[in-house]
Amino acid sequence: MSRFHDAAQFEAELRAIGEERYHDKHPFHILMHEGRLNPEQLQAWVLNRFYYQKSIPLKDASLVGRSENIDLRREWIGRVIDHDGRKPGEGGIERWLRLAEGVGLDRHYVSSCEGVLPATRFACDAYVRFVREKSLLEAVASSLTELFAPDLHKTRIDALLAHYPFANEGTLAYFRTRLVEAPKDVKFGLHYVLRHAETREQQLLCVAALRFKTDVLWAQLDALHHAYVSPGLVPPGAFRMENRA
Repeated sequence: MSRFHDAAQFEAELRAIGEERYHDKHPFHILMHEGRLNPEQLQAWVLNRFYYQKSIPLKDASLVGRSENIDLRREWIGRVIDHDGRKPGEGGIERWLRLAEGVGLDRHYVSSCEGVLPATRFACDAYVRFVREKSLLEAVASSLTELFAPDLHKTRIDALLAHYPFANEGTLAYFRTRLVEAPKDVKFGLHYVLRHAETREQQLLCVAALRFKTDVLWAQLDALHHAYVSPGLVPPGAFRMENRA
């Protein structure tokens, strides 16, 4: 059994995962940030990423529903509200649909999830199952990719504004909002994991959970790159810009 890490060492171990494995380093994101994605590639990203966005409140609601920790429930329910909103026209999912409209997609088509890549579905559905089936500690740990998200959002906002005509304060509202929401969410999640991982075995489970989540994010971009960049093999039934004109 590996030696137990103190809180500072354990946190450093978790943060190192982002340095090595976070999807800001994926070639698809690099193309995006350099302004080298064409309209179809951008639309495919927005469409497929919506499937991930709509999966987030599903996994968060399942975590709330099986937790007997009232403090965890009180805190975590806010994540569902952040994405779903308190009423129609609010929340992160709505802001993502405005982005979809900004890149020229029909919001009803996006909401239907028709045309989403099979690998996107498999990856996101696996994440929802992971949170539903694993321990609460592992489920919370899997959310800690938010440690790395604000820097990516800042880079993305600047890059989209610099390179793509659809980008404005309205279409990029999702990312602006997450600059505020993500640090708040991760502060609670990180404290929870550092406090409740009381053995080295539990720490290693948290490390594995966070690695799994980075794999989920990376796999989605792998699928996009394979289908829409190189070699450009779009699976049957998946989105093609020419079919949505």
